[in-house]
Amino acid sequence: MTAPLSPGFVNGEVSFWYRSLGVPAPGEPLGGDLQADVAVVGAGYTGLWTAYYLKKADPSLRVVVLEKQFAGFGASGRNGGWLTGALAGSPERYAKTHGRDGARRLQRAMFEAVDEVIRVAGEEGIDADIVKGGLLTVARGPAQDLRLREELTGQRAWGWDAADVRLLTRDEMDDRLRVAGATGATWSPHCARIQPAKLVRGLARAVRDLGVEICEQTPVTEIAPGRAVTPYGTVRADHVLRCTEGFTATIAGHHRDWLPMNSSMIVTEPLPEGVWAEIGWQGRELLGDMAHYYMYAQRTADDRIAFGGRGRPYLYGSRVDERGRTHDWTVDALWDLLVSFFPAVAGSRVEHAWSGVLGVPRDWCSAVHVDPATGLGWAGGYTGHGVTTTNLAGRTLCDLVLRRDTELTRMPWVDRRVRAWEPEPLRWLGVHSMYRLYRLADARERRGMTRTSVLARIADKITGH
Repeated sequence: MTAPLSPGFVNGEVSFWYRSLGVPAPGEPLGGDLQADVAVVGAGYTGLWTAYYLKKADPSLRVVVLEKQFAGFGASGRNGGWLTGALAGSPERYAKTHGRDGARRLQRAMFEAVDEVIRVAGEEGIDADIVKGGLLTVARGPAQDLRLREELTGQRAWGWDAADVRLLTRDEMDDRLRVAGATGATWSPHCARIQPAKLVRGLARAVRDLGVEICEQTPVTEIAPGRAVTPYGTVRADHVLRCTEGFTATIAGHHRDWLPMNSSMIVTEPLPEGVWAEIGWQGRELLGDMAHYYMYAQRTADDRIAFGGRGRPYLYGSRVDERGRTHDWTVDALWDLLVSFFPAVAGSRVEHAWSGVLGVPRDWCSAVHVDPATGLGWAGGYTGHGVTTTNLAGRTLCDLVLRRDTELTRMPWVDRRVRAWEPEPLRWLGVHSMYRLYRLADARERRGMTRTSVLARIADKITGH
């Protein structure tokens, strides 16, 4: 089905989140060589949270943030607005190095990070349309329902109790949100809706108010011990922190560290009350599903549905599409899926489509690192869970830079190293094979399979997902 587009439909141009605020004019670039205590490369959530906590911990520090475009230009201003406590990566993989207790501690820290972001937003006067309505995960069909229950069993084994996640009855599910074809659902309180561009803009303002210098329009061409090199001068610092997430592949020497994976979104025009009366969604929960080619959605503050999923997942050679334009077939596919979830939406139109880039490590687990000998550090690989994980990463980088021995610096993702992604064309073949198989698996399961398609298991094995 071709998606019906509003007369003012926009494709790309960063995101709907920025369109609703106005895309900011980039600030001044670096004005020449300077000396700092900490140079942060990248003014997304990771870099800004790191700068925030460093200045809070030691106001005397000179912290300089270097940004190629403007603060929040990347995934921080384009994501689905999920402030979720879900762990980025598999607990089993973290447990291999730090035991099951270490993995559980990291998960609990993620839950707490949701509330920490909300706390800081309140303290700093950041209005980001935050509603902590939790996360509703639905299954549609017997295979998805089986995976939903298996996931719940696994969460219980990792210490999630009924206060963290629970299976909903049919009536409880329908009281929250009526999804066509839903056969089961779980709900977790550890998730909040946000307007991501509002959060990152507010955070940038708070960081500047603390005295941090954010140099926009300043691409970093080289990162080395003690210095970050740009066309406008070199920042020399005791610590240089790489906080570039999905854009990491564009930095010399880091081309295969993390895969730049694309995710796409559409947003409807504001929906009338009659549609909401049929759908529900009064609690403003975040919505996800158990498909392999999964979706994610929110009800926005102005009563639209923002609906996301995978489009063209990866560009050959780890190229990054900075402008975020979404292919027409992706817009149509997301619209078809949205209407299949909520048939009442069929009479509305799509107002904006966009894409963003996230970072995926080879083992799909996030990591934080600071080398005390060289002063070089980095954090990222959030695999789509970055809105919350960046906060935890920023606090962890802060403690590592200040050489504190804390609960955060002992988490299992600290100093985690994984092998690089394969060279091309293997990267491209692997990723596109994975998603092709996921689509085929979902199609098979929609036809009534009662168990997970073997095609999905093959896809997981190909990429280590």
